[in-house]
Amino acid sequence: MPETTSQAALRDEILRAVHERGAGKTVCPSEIARNLAGSDEKVWRLLMQPIRRAAIELSDEGLVVIKRKGRPVAAADLKGIYRLSLPDEA
Repeated sequence: MPETTSQAALRDEILRAVHERGAGKTVCPSEIARNLAGSDEKVWRLLMQPIRRAAIELSDEGLVVIKRKGRPVAAADLKGIYRLSLPDEA
């Protein structure tokens, strides 16, 4: 992980991205990584696992929804490609 990217920075960027995208829309984790690390794939790819961990934390807190194939998925069941969104309005 790039030295300057803390867990708090990852969480903040995830929340910023899903709020910017808005209700009913999703964000790809690689987009978040590129926002933080730039376009060099060797650099942003290093953020993918830390972003996954931060996304799971945020999901557990009810702040984001992890989606796979367009459907919400429990963090414990998360495998493969996923996207992030805001929770549905109650």
